[in-house]
Amino acid sequence: MSLSAASPEIPASGAATTAVTPDDGGRPEPAAAPLMDPGALQDLGEQVNSATVARGFARDYALMWEQRYDSLAVSLERRDATAALDAVLSVKTSSSMVGGLRLAALATELEVLVREGLLAEAEARLGEVAARGRETVQELQFSYILMEC
Repeated sequence: MSLSAASPEIPASGAATTAVTPDDGGRPEPAAAPLMDPGALQDLGEQVNSATVARGFARDYALMWEQRYDSLAVSLERRDATAALDAVLSVKTSSSMVGGLRLAALATELEVLVREGLLAEAEARLGEVAARGRETVQELQFSYILMEC
């Protein structure tokens, strides 16, 4: 499932809400997980002593989102558990590093499904992954990448 096919247009709002979207199987999104942790990139910048490096990581994350999503989608469609685990861990780790809490939490749920061999169930959640990924990238671009340039 391509990223464009999996994700309808998403508002750029980072507010935590409970929403049911047609592409997520009717599951409500947890309101407890905020979209972003605004301090994550600041912390990263402090750890590496460079706000420029943190901004570059955020830009690279945004540029690589489609590639990460496609890798996850293809591996799930092919029922390749090893590749799916690698892809979901990439999404989870990189999303955590940029402060994408909601996407990282979703990736953690998919990681469990993949580890349990429930690849069809994980694949059924690709629409959610695409939507959360698009929200995360939009929020990064609006709140961090563009504001800091």
